[in-house]
Amino acid sequence: MSTGTTGSPSAPTTRVIGRLDLRGRHLTLRELKAALPRAEFDVEAALDAVRPIVDDVRARGAAALYDAAERFDGIRPPSLRVPATVVTGALDALDPAVRAALEESIRRARLVHADQRRTDTTTHVTSRGTVTERWVPVDRVGLYVPGGLAVYPSSVVMNVVPAQLAGVPSLAVASPPQADHGGWPHPTILAACALLGVDEVWAMGGAQAVAAFAHGIDDGADVCDPVSLVTGPGNVYVAAAKRLLKGLIGIDAEAGPTEIAVLADDSADAEHVASDLVSQAEHDPLAAAVLVTDSTELADAVEAALVRRVAATKHAERVGTALAGTQSAIVLVDDLDAGLDLVNAYAAEHLEILTRDAAAVASRVRNAGAVFVGTWSPVSLGDYAAGSNHVLPTGGCACHSSGLSVQSFLRGIHVVTYSREALHEVGGHVVTLARAEDLPAHGEAVLARHPDLDPLG
Repeated sequence: MSTGTTGSPSAPTTRVIGRLDLRGRHLTLRELKAALPRAEFDVEAALDAVRPIVDDVRARGAAALYDAAERFDGIRPPSLRVPATVVTGALDALDPAVRAALEESIRRARLVHADQRRTDTTTHVTSRGTVTERWVPVDRVGLYVPGGLAVYPSSVVMNVVPAQLAGVPSLAVASPPQADHGGWPHPTILAACALLGVDEVWAMGGAQAVAAFAHGIDDGADVCDPVSLVTGPGNVYVAAAKRLLKGLIGIDAEAGPTEIAVLADDSADAEHVASDLVSQAEHDPLAAAVLVTDSTELADAVEAALVRRVAATKHAERVGTALAGTQSAIVLVDDLDAGLDLVNAYAAEHLEILTRDAAAVASRVRNAGAVFVGTWSPVSLGDYAAGSNHVLPTGGCACHSSGLSVQSFLRGIHVVTYSREALHEVGGHVVTLARAEDLPAHGEAVLARHPDLDPLG
């Protein structure tokens, strides 16, 4: 094991992160899920706070959004739609190094997401009967970019690139107005929009932004048409608004606090593990950081490294709160098989595999938003420049949901084309099944075309 220190470090007397010892215990899946650390993220409780905001936006439109901006963001934006000159001006003023990094992030994301575009397929069910599946982009999407504890131009990239490659004809970005920037969204977010050719940007945040996308608003000459789909991460109130408006709009997910799980054995470098845990704890006091290992020595070394790194990092208070929370822990297991069972039950947003033969171990992972394999694939690479998407399922939803992709913005439409002869070939079965389900009119629609198929004469 490489720990970055000599000898075998001992565990600190004051723990910065909790421990959960599951060695010698054979837990069922239900027991595993109950034992695992999770952030408390109660979307249902937030609905009561969000419902009046959504109703107000539906009733009063732009006026409600200005009032909400003053209440929640501390400033009324000069206008809800960000003028094109402000968007392009932000790009002109962008630090050249940040611009180069964003351009490379965009280039890599486009490479990966271009390969996700699906093609139409036609199946010949019979000689004169076909079913074609067409992949059609949604008409319009609203892409939400948060603006709370950090600035997320990377989220602009992760939302916009797959939407553009899916062929979405109309898209808009919303991000909260910032008191420090004249009531406009953060200039780095605006610059990212400009780099991607997005010219419809709105200074609105939180649940009220989701409501505006869902219902549409008029603000003088500026009109935000209703969207078909809203994507992008946000806080619990954004998630609650998505839940409340789901059905009127499609949503990608109810994103919760970020998560990292690391499955490691005694070959892992403790400094690497600790730095990766801190990198995700930096997002939010509710962020989850979980190490799963069969090595007590590694667990001790990681905890010692965390003590040093938390004290030295810029957002030490936020990181320390996240690591000390019930959502974070070092979990000890008997062996890697038990560790795989655990991480598959946990279904982390981000999962790192830092073991011997990491690729083989990673191939056994079934549930994760994204998997990062080996020493040189940290989660932060995926956050910015791997080419993968960082808008991923949280809260265990990776066991049934995928991250954002080109597919998120496409709908499959079946186009059925049968000839007279092809319908005659199968029509008797349609009539029989319709009568078996006591839906005789379904069969009569076939018999109107082919009366000779009536089995009752």
